[in-house]
Amino acid sequence: MPIWFAYTMIVLLVITSIMLTLLILLHRGKGGGLSSMFGGGVSSSLAGSSVAEKNLDRYTVLVGIIWFACIVGIGLWLRLQLAGGA
Repeated sequence: MPIWFAYTMIVLLVITSIMLTLLILLHRGKGGGLSSMFGGGVSSSLAGSSVAEKNLDRYTVLVGIIWFACIVGIGLWLRLQLAGGA
C-alpha cells in the first residue's frame, strides 16, 4: 500500500481521537457532566433521555467505529509493509 494511506489514517486517527474525547466529555454522567452546561439537564428531566442525548450517543458510537477502523487500517498497513520488506 502507498505511504499516503498511512498518513491519511494517522490524520484521521488524530482527528477522531480528539472528537471522541470531546464527545465523551459532553455526555451526562451521574453528576451532570458538561452536557448540563448546554441545557441538556433541563430537557432530560422531562422525558428521561432527550433527543440531544440520543444524537450525542449516536455520534459517539459513529466516531468510535471510525476510530477503531483507523487503528485496524494502520495495523494492516504496518503488517503489509513488514511482510513486503522481509
